[in-house]
Formats: sequence, C-alpha cells, structure tokens
Amino acid sequence: MSGHSKWATTKYRKGAQDAARSKRFVKHIRSLEVAAREGGGDVATNAALRTAFERARADSMPMDTIERAIKRGTGDLEGVRYESVAYEGYAPCGVAVIVETLTDNRNRTAAELRNLFTRNGGSLAEPGAVSWQFDRKGVVELDRSLDEDAITEAAADAGAEDVIDVGARWQVVSAATDLAAVRAALESAGMTPLSAELTLVPTTTVSVAEPQEAQRVLRLLESIDDHDDVQAVHANYDIPETVLASYAG
Repeated sequence: MSGHSKWATTKYRKGAQDAARSKRFVKHIRSLEVAAREGGGDVATNAALRTAFERARADSMPMDTIERAIKRGTGDLEGVRYESVAYEGYAPCGVAVIVETLTDNRNRTAAELRNLFTRNGGSLAEPGAVSWQFDRKGVVELDRSLDEDAITEAAADAGAEDVIDVGARWQVVSAATDLAAVRAALESAGMTPLSAELTLVPTTTVSVAEPQEAQRVLRLLESIDDHDDVQAVHANYDIPETVLASYAG
C-alpha cells in the first residue's frame, strides 16, 4: 500500500510540474510569435526575439516548437494574431501592479483579470493609474560568483546605471535603450548573462511587512501570473526577505 501511495504522490507531482511547464510554453510561444511579427524572424538582429528565444531554450522548449512559433510570427505559417496589452491595478495594501499580456481578445482578458483582482482583494484600474510609478529599464543578470568590480568596469562605458547585489546573482541596470550595448560589453569581457531583458522597475515602493498582508499580495500576483495571457507581472511591494522566504516555503 505504501508503494502505491508513493507512486501516486510522484505521479501527482509530475502532473503538476508538466502542467506548469505547459503553461510556461504557451507564454513562450506567444512571446516568440509577437517578437517575430514586430521585428522579423532573425534572432541575431531582433533583440526582443533573442530574449524570447533564450527564455524558451532555458526552459527546455524543443527547437522545432520554437521555429514554428517564429514562422507563425513572420507569416510563414498560419496562426492566431496576438497583441500586446498592459493592464494596471492595485493589490491589497495599495501595491501598484502592471500586468503585461499577449492576447487575441483584449475584452476577454480584461474581464478575467478584473475577476482575479477582485477575488484576491485587489482592483483593476484605468490606464495610467499606476504606470507613472514605474520606469522601463534594461536588466542583465549575472552569476553571483563574478566579481562586482569587473562587472562594473565592463558595463559602465556601455551605459550601465547600477550594479545590484540581489543575493543569488548580480543585476546590471541600464536605460532601456542601452540594454543591448551593456549586454554586448559584458559578453565581450567574457561574462555570460543569465538573462537580459527590458522590465519595469518601480520608482517608489509600498512596505508590506505584516506576513498575512504580504501573503494576500503574493497570492494575487501568483494568480495573475498563472493566467495564460500574462507575460509579466510588475508590482512595487517591499516585502522583507524573511516573509518572502516563509511564503515560498
């Protein structure tokens, strides 16, 4: 009986992992299609496509799946046409949230996101309500074992604004327009980025130190991130590392 129970538990966990991977693949495919449609199908010259490609490969997406997604984006294969739409809202405690999506039906996506916000103690807001609290930046992540001074020296002349220690890795922050140059400078110095992307960085943050309130915020963000249309979720919370670790555990 115990052997059967162990098998059932393993099967359940594998099923959950497979479901999560399938959701991630859907997001990768949409990102690849839109990037290819907007900037062409050449990874070498299309920075957005290169980022989407590297994310997909890091998640072990098969090359044939990636290639089909790119061909749908360039029009070589038929497919659904997605558009990029950002939604704004508030999480509990007044935390500002921006949700970046790729959708084939913005009305459906808006209704579903509104429902997720409401069910989890937040609210969907009008365009422009919270976007002023964020700046778009380029962020390159590097392995923590690399030397900070070497990173700073390599990236400074290319436009890097800051090098931040985020615990498990280094983050090199730059203006959005300098991302490609910063990445190239780091690669020329022999450093291989773990990731390089444009993201939204909050200009102000909301402190959420009470564990139960932090859980409410994080549950909302997780539920939104799990939506198939959602590509990225940005929020300006400031939650203590101990509270984050407890929630993750």
